[in-house]
Parts: sequence; C-alpha cells; structure tokens
Amino acid sequence: DDRRDRGGDSRRSVRDRLEPREEERNGGRWSDKDEHEERKENKRDRANDSSPRGKDKNSSKEDSKEGSKEGAKEGTDTAKAVGPTRTGGTYIPPFKLAQMLREIENKEGADYQRMTWDALRKSINGLVNKVNISNIKNILPELFGENMVRGRGLFARSIMKSQMASPTFTAVYAALVAVVNTKFPELGELVLKRVILQFRRAFKRNDKPVCCAASKLVAHLVMQQVAHELLALELITLLLSTPTDDSVEVAIEFVKEVGHTLSEVSPAGLFSVFERFRGILHEGQIDKRVQFMIESLFALRKAGFDGHKGVPSELDLVEADDQITHELSLDDTLAPETGLDVFKVDPQYTEHEQQYQELRKEILGDDNEEEEEEGSDGDDSDDDEEEEEEGEEEEQPVQGGGGDGTMVIQDMTEIDKVNLRRTIYLTIMSSLDFEEAGHKLMKMNIPAGCEVELTTMLIECCSQERTYLRYYGLLGQRFSFINPQYQVEFEAAFEKQYDMIHRLETNKLRNTAKFFAHLLATDALPWTVLRNIVITEDDTTSSSRIFIKILFQELSEAMNLRQLNTRLNDSSMTEYFSGVFPKDIPRNTRFAINFFTSIGLGGLTDNLREYLKNMPKMIMQQKKDVSDSDSDSDTSDSDSDSSSSSDDSSASSSSSDSSSSESSDSSDSDSSESSKEKSPKKKKRKKN
Repeated sequence: DDRRDRGGDSRRSVRDRLEPREEERNGGRWSDKDEHEERKENKRDRANDSSPRGKDKNSSKEDSKEGSKEGAKEGTDTAKAVGPTRTGGTYIPPFKLAQMLREIENKEGADYQRMTWDALRKSINGLVNKVNISNIKNILPELFGENMVRGRGLFARSIMKSQMASPTFTAVYAALVAVVNTKFPELGELVLKRVILQFRRAFKRNDKPVCCAASKLVAHLVMQQVAHELLALELITLLLSTPTDDSVEVAIEFVKEVGHTLSEVSPAGLFSVFERFRGILHEGQIDKRVQFMIESLFALRKAGFDGHKGVPSELDLVEADDQITHELSLDDTLAPETGLDVFKVDPQYTEHEQQYQELRKEILGDDNEEEEEEGSDGDDSDDDEEEEEEGEEEEQPVQGGGGDGTMVIQDMTEIDKVNLRRTIYLTIMSSLDFEEAGHKLMKMNIPAGCEVELTTMLIECCSQERTYLRYYGLLGQRFSFINPQYQVEFEAAFEKQYDMIHRLETNKLRNTAKFFAHLLATDALPWTVLRNIVITEDDTTSSSRIFIKILFQELSEAMNLRQLNTRLNDSSMTEYFSGVFPKDIPRNTRFAINFFTSIGLGGLTDNLREYLKNMPKMIMQQKKDVSDSDSDSDTSDSDSDSSSSSDDSSASSSSSDSSSSESSDSSDSDSSESSKEKSPKKKKRKKN
C-alpha cells in the first residue's frame, strides 16, 4: 500500500512538473535539458507500472518468469512489427536469424527478402572489413559465395567506407575490386563512378581529407587497370589548373602513387605533368613546404619511383588480358545509382537467386557435387572400376594412335619442354666449369628433336651475363664436336639472332657476338654462316654493324690477322663471303672498305682495294666489249637483213611465177631460143 501511495504521488508530482513545461513548450521556451529529464521520468514511471503489486514473494518469482517469457515473445513480435530503424533494425543473433529464415514458409515474401537483405549486407561488410594482404585469396571465394549481383550497391558502399576509414589499405581494396571486376564488370564500373563523384564533390567543397582518400583509390584502380590512365591525367590536370597549397599537395601524393604506372603506359603525359610542376615551382606563389614537396617528387622520379613501383606482387592477382578497363572521365555525367543501396522487394526473387547460384558454380565450381560423387564412387568401387576399364578399352582405339589399342597422349601444354629448359638452366648455372656442365647435360639424355632447347638456353644464359664468359663458348664448342646436330642448331641460331639483332641491348649483343666468334674460330660453327651478313649501307643497321665489328675483332684476336685473311680469301668459300666483301657496285665496295678500316681491320680489304682500283679499267673494258658486241650484232643484223631480202625477192618471184605460169613459160621459151641464136654469132666473131 505504501508503494502504491508513493507511486501515485510520484505520478502526480510528474504530472504537476509536466504541466508548466507544456506551457513553456507552447511559448517556445523548451530546452534540451528539460526534455532529457522528462525522458528519465517517463522511464521511471514505466518501471513502476510494470513492477508487481500486492503479491507474495513466491508468486512474484513465478510471475516474473512467465513475464520474461512473454516479454521475449512480445519483443520478437515488436521487432517484426516495428521493422528496421535508422541503424538497420533490432539486433537478432545469427542462430536466431537462421532459425527464423527456416521457419518462414513464403520464400518470396517481403519479410523473408528483408531478412536475407540484412544478412547479405552484414556478410559483405564483414568480409570487406577483415580483408588484408594475407587473407585476400581466402576472402574472395567467400565474397563470390554471396549474391554480388543483388548486393552490388552494398559492396560499393562498403568498399568506399572502409577505404575512407583506413586509407593505408587502399591497395588491398583496389585489388579486391580488380578481381571482382573480372567476373562482374558492373560492380567495378559502379565503384569507379561513385569514387569519381565523391572526388568531384570533395573538390568543390574544398574537403582535403576526402580528396586525398578518393584520389588514392583512383590511383590504385588505375594501377590495377580497372580505370583508364586518361582519368589519372585528367585528375592531375584539374588539381594543377588553379594551383593552391592543398591542390598541389593532393596532386603530389597522387603522382607518387600512380607515377610509375604512367611512366610505363603514358610517358609523354607524365612528362607534361612534371613540366607543369616545374612551372609552378618557378612561379613561387605556393608555400615553401609545398615547394620542398615538389622537389622531393622530382627526386623520386629520378630514382625511378623507388618504393612506389606499381602493384605489389602479393596483390597482382589478375592477368592483364583478363582485366576489363572502364574508360570514364571526370567530365562525364555519372549516375551514382543510390537506389541499389536500399532494400526493394523483388517479385522474381527465387528465380534470380537460382540464376546466381548457377553463376557461382561457374566461378567457384561445385565442391559438394564432387564430394558426393567421390562418396558414391567409394561405395561401389568394384563395379565402377570394371565399367571404367571396359570403357577405356572401347575408347582407346578411337583416341589412340597405335594399332594395338594403346592410347597415345599428346602434351599440348608443353610442360615437358618447360621442365627441360628449367633443368638445363639450373645445370648450366650451378656447374663449376664447362666440363662438369657438359658431363651433366650429356647424362640428361636430351631427346632427339630437343637439341634446339639446349642451344637456345646456352645463348640466352650467355647474353644475360654482365661480361662475356669463355665458359659458354667452350661448352657450345664441346657439344658441336660431340653431335653434328648441335652444329646445325647453332647455325640456325646464328641466322635467327642476326635477323633479330636490332632487338638486343648492347650488352647482350656484345656477349652473343663473342660467343659466335669463339665457335667460328674453333671451327665448331661452319663459316658458311657468314652468307647471312651483307655489309652495305642499306642492308645494315647500327646494331648489326656493332655485331659485325665485335665478331671480326674477336676472330682477329683468336686467330691472327694473317690467318683470318687467308681464311676469308679462300677461293672455295668465295660465294659465302660475297656479302662480307661486296663487289657489285663501287658504292658498296667503298662502304665495306671504310667499315673494316674504321674497326682496325683494314688488312682484310687488300683484295677489295685492288678490285676498286681496277674497277674503272674493267668498266672501260666492259664498255669496249659491249661496243664490239654491238658492232658484231649490227653486221650480223645487216647480213641477216640482206639474206632476208633475197629470200623475200625469191619468194616474191616464185609467187609471181606461180600466178602466171603459162605466160612465163612462153616468154622463157622465146628468150631461150633467141639466146641460142645469138650465141653462135658471137663465137664466129671471135674466131674471125
């Protein structure tokens, strides 16, 4: 009774205290402090109303237990009825949420979709928040296990919030977006759109922290090839268009992150950016601190962006060919698609979920089915083994190559060749001298047809050294003497290397030339390979001239100049050295003489000099021969013309005779008779 009286008094006192405050509220004089006190009083009143009155201690305990149970039921009912608040709804434990999802019969209802939406949001946020360099490969399968198509807005928002909260993990978040972008390009594009819009808003509001965070995420997306490099150049141009201390500082941090990538992809654009930095530095209108930052940026560029060299190896998870690059600009009209962040009832929810499950199986594979198949195979292994053996016997003749039913497997991945190259490389690099290396390589029993792998690897290892090592030349010489097939492969390698000599660096070019010079000097390589060399101004480049210079200089050192000259003047090899000592026109001959003289081997060109001196006489002799041949041809032509004219006249006379045979016969007979009559008269006169 005393409690009731005190409760009534307290309620009356509260009511009395509230009445003047309502008048003050109407008068516009209501304070936050008074409102806070009123809330406290209301809580006390509710506590007093809910307390048991007029019962015994035992009955009060039983009633309290029943009340707690009913209160829990009412709490769940109120949670369902109230729905989500600003914080995402009342907290429900995960096991309770799973139980509630199983109990719901209507899988397409709004309540069920609401609960799955909350679960999806919490799962995506949890996975994004705990990702780091060490566990990103484990997080990705779990992330693809969630419905990323339905929660693409949640994913984009979670990425941006997490990156804004911890910018040091920007590289990890960018790598996560890059991998997701390969499977769902819409998600990568959505993240990029929102980052661009966030940067534009922050730039207009002069919000430096948000600008720094957004620009850093853009830089890493450019490095991961999710965004095009033109976006980076546009962002730098915007920041440096009207330079201030803050904008220049943001631009400097951005260039530090993306500078190495721009130097590889767009060196001209990076050069223009640094020219703009140099102009700002010369103007001197910014603070001294920012000027020192620009100078440190130039020093970093000179050092090759040491410490900021692209994507770390642990986060380089996507091949360049598999990545999808979005070409978005700062000036494009972009839609943030904020409606994707809000729950909406899907009338085709079940169908869309099934479609994503099929898509998830394509991405991750179905492990459950494989386990079930393995279990079923273990139960009846005997029957399956017999069936598999019978099936293989039937399929082998169809697949195989042998007539006896054996199956021939062709390795299209060339794993054996890769392993062979690795073994050859390790053997060459780990041996102390060429004899040990040759012995180990011969014990490998390199299969026929794979000799080219040894020759190629030998040349590659030799070219990678800082200076030429005679070790490689001796090893190549040993294999050429052991098996003639290696001579053929070295000859083909010489031709290939000379054709591609313009692609080699100077150091590689020098080592390769010295290697082949050693093989030529020891006759491990036939001298017929020099037919590939043509020393003319049109047929040589700067790289090929350096190669020829080092080749012949090494030959002159290994063999003395006299022996080399004798070998090059061998009459049986003249056709193979016609390109080295050209004699077609004076211009090419003079070029070859000048080339060998400039490299200190003018003694090899004695025959060429004599040939060049005698070339005018030879030319005059050739002209005389040509004129004589022309005159002879003219006389022969005149004789042939006369004979042809006589033939024509005889042919014409024969034709005329054939046309008038009777008249010609009569005239011929008369003329013959007259000639007979005149002839004895002449004889008589002579006698007289």
